[in-house]
Amino acid sequence: MITDIPHFIGGARSAGGSSRHQSVTNPATGAVTGRVLLANAADVDTAVAAAQAAFPAWADTPPIRRARVMFKFLELVNQHKDDLARAITVEHGKVFTDAQGEVARGIDIIEFACGIPQLLKGDFTDQVSTGMDNWTIRQPLGVVAGITPFNFPVMVPMWMFPLAIAAGNTFVLKPSPIDPTPSLLIADLLKQAGLPDGVFNVVQGDKEAVDALLVHPDVKAISFVGSTPIANYIYETGAHHGKRVQALGGAKNHMVVMPDADLDQAVDALIGSAYGSAGERCMAISVAVLVGDVGDRIMPKLIERTRQLKVLDGMNLAAEMGPIVTEAARQRITGYIEAGEKEGAKLLVDGRGFDGKVAGDGCGQGFWLGGTLFDHVTPDMKIYKEEIFGPVLSCVRVPDFATAVQLINDHEFGNGTSCFTRDGNVAREFARRIQVGMVGINVPIPVPMAWQGFGGWKKSLFGDMHAYGEEGVRFYTKQKSIMQRWPESIGNGAEFVMPTAK
Repeated sequence: MITDIPHFIGGARSAGGSSRHQSVTNPATGAVTGRVLLANAADVDTAVAAAQAAFPAWADTPPIRRARVMFKFLELVNQHKDDLARAITVEHGKVFTDAQGEVARGIDIIEFACGIPQLLKGDFTDQVSTGMDNWTIRQPLGVVAGITPFNFPVMVPMWMFPLAIAAGNTFVLKPSPIDPTPSLLIADLLKQAGLPDGVFNVVQGDKEAVDALLVHPDVKAISFVGSTPIANYIYETGAHHGKRVQALGGAKNHMVVMPDADLDQAVDALIGSAYGSAGERCMAISVAVLVGDVGDRIMPKLIERTRQLKVLDGMNLAAEMGPIVTEAARQRITGYIEAGEKEGAKLLVDGRGFDGKVAGDGCGQGFWLGGTLFDHVTPDMKIYKEEIFGPVLSCVRVPDFATAVQLINDHEFGNGTSCFTRDGNVAREFARRIQVGMVGINVPIPVPMAWQGFGGWKKSLFGDMHAYGEEGVRFYTKQKSIMQRWPESIGNGAEFVMPTAK
């Protein structure tokens, strides 16, 4: 029996008023496991109204009491982290151990949000002028919304709602309809933690729900993670309607391998970062920039390791890579492989021939693709310029370090990058000169920790603030500056000049 996956509004699961729905599948088998309800504008109105009704009391709750709810939520998530990981694997397809890692990184953000009493502290200046003091406070915005992608159905929402809620806002989450179940598990755990009804809501849906959130007058801020064209649309539409918007877009992440790098370490880094989660990460390394003679020395190792990838059902603990999330995504990725061949890149390992039957029982109809490796890719090729979001690694050969830096800086995306070297000066120059938001030195996927903040440059980020960390606190709050003095310190007579410190 196919079950419906509903919304969560005002503290309870809700079927809403829309008759539209979409099938949810297990990517490993291709079997339909449920159908998610797709919200209409009226359903979004209902969710926003529930959040708006809950806002005054929640905003007035002392930060320490809001933190206690987050501490309880943290405890419950730790108890149910494997349940969340299984839900990710069944609907997304990433291997179970990778899903566990996703949940763990989400837990980091909850832990950070538990410190909200400290994070909301303002500044105070005594005697800013004679008899006058000045201080700042940070207050919540109101109803805020998060629009999240399929590739991290637990972690990316946790980049948003723990800080937003802890800061006193109420939240409406619009997760991907491809893997919607984790959002309901999260909602249930928040309710068990004692979060008041209406503070956290989930509207399942597609573009209709997104557009309704973007134009809704009671939604004060939108946080989005997804592809660059949609991020640009979210940013422009939301800003046009007076909202604060943080829209994280696409990526084309390069890893530079210098001639002095440890090649075995570099190969490990490339294989894990290019093919982990089937390449469906905005921080995946999709381009290896091989400097000098490194290409000839490293390529045999890359070919061997790519061919040896353990592509299996994600619940198999031996798996290194699982299936592609949907059949449509698989077809899109194979289209890029075809384009690479036509444009003259050298296809060394072709993942299109992978047979899902070898991945596990019942996997014959799943959405399978093996690891794919290209060499002699050039910057004018489609597979270099565009985000593939699949298990495809493109190798570009350059003569020197300066060319490698220029190559990366010339790309329109600037999300993440890495350099493998033993040379401290090269490392320092790379970190300073590269025009990318997140940089790794001998670290292939430099995803910042919960207190640092996540975000790229150029067309990888639309908006002014990075996700989570202290910038996340600023995004979900507004600063108020208060100046105060008492009648005994006020002189006689009106003042008609610009006030100055006296």
